[in-house]
Amino acid sequence: MAGFLVLAAAAVVVGLCINGGWVAEAGREAPGRTARRVHTLFSVECQNYFDWQTVGLMHSYRKALQPGPITRLLSCTDDEKKKYKGMHLAPTFEVPSMSRHPKTGDWYPAINKPAGVVHWLKHSKEAEKVDWVVILDADMIIRGPIVPWELGAEKGKPVAAYYGYLVGCDNLLAQLHTKHPELCDKVGGLLAMHIDDLRALAPVWLSKTEEVREDRAHWTTNITGDIYGKGWISEMYGYSFGAAEVGLQHKINDNLMIYPGYTPAEGVEPILLHYGLPFSVGNWSFSKLDHHEDDIVYDCGRLFPEPPYPKEVKMMELDQYKRRALMLNLECINTLNEGLLLQHAADGCPKPKWTKYTSFLKSKTFAELTRPKKLTAATLRFEEPVHVVQAVQQEVDDEPGKPYPKIHTLFSTECTPYFDWQTVGLVHSFHLSGQPGNITRLLSCTDEDLKQYAGHDLAPTHYVPSMSQHPLTGDWYPAINKPAAVLHWLNHANTDAEYIVILDADMILRGPITPWEFKAARGRPVSTPYDYLIGCDNELAKLHTRHPEACDKVGGVIIMHIDDLRKFALLWLHKTEEVRADTAHYATNITGDIYASGWISEMYGYSFGAAELKLRHQISSEILIYPGYAPEPGIKYRVFHYGLEFKVGNWSFDKASWRNVDVVNKCWAQFPDPPDPSTLDQTDKNKLQTDLLSLECIKTLKEALHLHHKRRKCPDPSSLSNSNSQAAEEVVVSRKLGKLDGSSGLGSNHVQTNHSEEISEPTLTDGMFSSVRFWVVALWAFCGLGFLTVASLLFSGRKGKGKRGKSHRIKRRNSGTGFMDISSRDRHLRGGEVPS
Repeated sequence: MAGFLVLAAAAVVVGLCINGGWVAEAGREAPGRTARRVHTLFSVECQNYFDWQTVGLMHSYRKALQPGPITRLLSCTDDEKKKYKGMHLAPTFEVPSMSRHPKTGDWYPAINKPAGVVHWLKHSKEAEKVDWVVILDADMIIRGPIVPWELGAEKGKPVAAYYGYLVGCDNLLAQLHTKHPELCDKVGGLLAMHIDDLRALAPVWLSKTEEVREDRAHWTTNITGDIYGKGWISEMYGYSFGAAEVGLQHKINDNLMIYPGYTPAEGVEPILLHYGLPFSVGNWSFSKLDHHEDDIVYDCGRLFPEPPYPKEVKMMELDQYKRRALMLNLECINTLNEGLLLQHAADGCPKPKWTKYTSFLKSKTFAELTRPKKLTAATLRFEEPVHVVQAVQQEVDDEPGKPYPKIHTLFSTECTPYFDWQTVGLVHSFHLSGQPGNITRLLSCTDEDLKQYAGHDLAPTHYVPSMSQHPLTGDWYPAINKPAAVLHWLNHANTDAEYIVILDADMILRGPITPWEFKAARGRPVSTPYDYLIGCDNELAKLHTRHPEACDKVGGVIIMHIDDLRKFALLWLHKTEEVRADTAHYATNITGDIYASGWISEMYGYSFGAAELKLRHQISSEILIYPGYAPEPGIKYRVFHYGLEFKVGNWSFDKASWRNVDVVNKCWAQFPDPPDPSTLDQTDKNKLQTDLLSLECIKTLKEALHLHHKRRKCPDPSSLSNSNSQAAEEVVVSRKLGKLDGSSGLGSNHVQTNHSEEISEPTLTDGMFSSVRFWVVALWAFCGLGFLTVASLLFSGRKGKGKRGKSHRIKRRNSGTGFMDISSRDRHLRGGEVPS
C-alpha cells in the first residue's frame, strides 16, 4: 500500500510538472494574454490494427511532452462497439461510423477522419476550450512538442506537411472541385491550425471528400496520383479542396515529418515519425500492414520483433547520413515496443521475463536516445508550394498494395582531386534535395592509385577496377569506367531498389528525381535530351545497332528500372567498346563530337545499347539545365550540370580549370567568390534568372566545400599560427593576385577562361611562394657572405697598414658595401608578394 501511494504521488508530481510546464511555456509565448490552448486529435476505428497504433501514439505523446490534452476520435458501429476492448487506451470521443456511407452505401473508412472532426467540433465540450488544434494520424510517433505557433502557424495560415503526390491540385481535378484551384496545396499528415480555421474548414472538408469520392470518372492515377486508381485518397483531396474553398493558405514544411527509412537533411530534426511505409535495419524489417489483425495490445508480454541495437547499427553503417536514418528506424519501433510494454503492465499483465531487449528499453541509454527533441532552424525552414514529389504516398489501410518504389542513385568517379571536389558537391546537394533512397559513388581506381588515395570518406563508395587503360586493347579512355562500374555494381552489390537513378559527378541536385513523377516504367526509362548525338540519325546508328529507329539522343540523367538495367548494362559496355574501336567514324559530321576523337563513345554506347533492347525513353527537358543557359519560365529544374564554363558578368567558372587542384584536402581552399546577387542587373529579367541559377550552382559547391573542411576539423584560419596557416594564407593571397599562369599544371584538356576575376589554384601558388622564399634566403646568404668578405678584407688591411685616421674610418663606414642596396631590393620583392 505504501508503495502504491508513493507511485501515485510521483504520478501527480510528474503530471503537475508537465502540465504546469506547458502553461508556463504558453504564458511565456504570449505575455499578458490568456495561455494558448492546444488540443491534439487523431482518428481511429474499433480494430486491433488501430489499437496498437493508439498505444504507440499515446506513449510518444506523453514521452515527447506534447502540450495540452489529446483526444482519440473513435468511429465504431454499434455491433463493433459491443465487442471492443480498447476504450481505456486513450482519452476518447465516440463518433458515429461513416465507413459505410449512410446515403450512398459506399464503403470508404477514410471519410471517418473529417466526419469525426465535424462531430467533435459540434458536440464536444472540450472543443469550446481550444485555441489551436494539431491533427495527426494514428500511425505516428511524436518525438518532440508540436506547438502550432512555434511552427509558424497563424490564423488563416495553418502549418502542414508536404504530400507532393497530390497531383490533382495541378490539373482538372482541382478545377472541377474548387472555385479556387490556385489555392490548392498538396499537404497532409501533420496539420496545425487555429480552431476558427478548423470550424470553417471541417464541414467543407467532409463535403469535398464525398464529392471527390463520387467522381469515379477522375479516379485514374494520372489525374489523382493515387497508385491504386480507386479513389482511396479522396479524403486527402477533400482536405486540400476544402482548404482552398475557404481561403486557407498553408505554410508547407517538409522537415517536420519523416517516414522511417528516409534520411533527414543535414541539420533537420524531425518531430514526427510517420511509419506508413515498410522500413528496415539490416535483415530486420517492419511493415504496419503485416499487423492488420494483430491483437498484440492484449497479448501479455508480446512485442514486435526485436530490431538490432544502436551499437550494432554503428558497426554496420559507417556513413553518418545512412546511420542517422537507421537510428530513426530503431527509435520508431523501440518506442512502439516500449509503449506496449508499459500498456501490458497497466493492464495487469504479469511482469515479463528479463531479456536483454526489455532491459535496453528500460535503460538510461534508451531514455537518452528518445528524450524530447527540440526544433532546429533547419527543421523550421518552410517551402513554397512546388510541383515536385518530395513525399511518398501513404499506405492505404484497407487496400493491399505496395508504396512508391525504392530508388538508388549512382554516380561514377576516379581517384583524382578533380572528381573529389565534384563528389563533395554532389553528395552535399543530394542530402539537401530530398532525393529518396541512398546514393553510391562508383570509384574506379588502379591498385596504385588506391594506395595513395585519401578520399575514401567522401561518399558511400563501391570500389571498381579501373578500365581507363583498356585491359585488352591498351586504349586510354576513362569514360568507359561509367558503364563498366555500373555493370560491376550490379554484379557485386545487393540492392532492394526498384529504380536506379544514374548521374554524372559534375552535377548539383536541386530537387528529387523520381520515377513516379517523370513516369518511368519497366521498359520505359527516363532521360534528358542530348541533341548533339547526331549519330543516332545517320550511318553510325545503322552500323552499331540493329534498331537504329529506336536510338534516342539522351544522356546526363538516367532513371531506369533495375530489371532493364540488368539486361542493358553489359550491352552499354560492349557498345561503348565497339564505337570507341570504330576510329573510321570519329568525324565531327558523323558523331557530333567537336574534337573528332571518339571522346563521346560512351554516350553512343548508351544510346545504341538501349536501342538494341528497344528501350525507348521518356525524354524530359525539365530535369536538367546547364548553368549559363536561359531557363524556361515556370520550370523547376532538378539538376545543374556544370560541364561547361559559365559566367556572371566578369566572373566565370570552368570545371576544367580545376582538374589538378586539390581543394578537398587543403584546408579552407575554395572556389572564386561570385558576384553578390544584389549587384546584378535587374532590368533584363531573363538574364537575371540565368545569372541567379549560375550563382545558386556555385554557391552550393562552395557551401559543400566549406562544410567538408569543417567536418574534417580544419583549424580556424583566424587562430592559426604562421606555420599552420600557410595553405589558407596562400588561398587569400591568390584571391588578391588574380589567376597565375598555371597551364603547365593543368591537363591537356584545359580550356582557357577569363582569368581576371578567378583566383589562382592553391596548388599553383606553392611554386610562386616557394621560389620567392628561395630567393629571399639566397639574398640573405649572399649578404652574409659579402659581410664576411668585407670584414676579412678590413681585418687584413688593418694588419697590413696600421691605424687610419678618424675621418677615414667615418667615411669608410658611411660609404657602404652594397648591403643597403640588397636590403632595399629584398624589401621590394617581399612587398611585391602581397600588393597593398
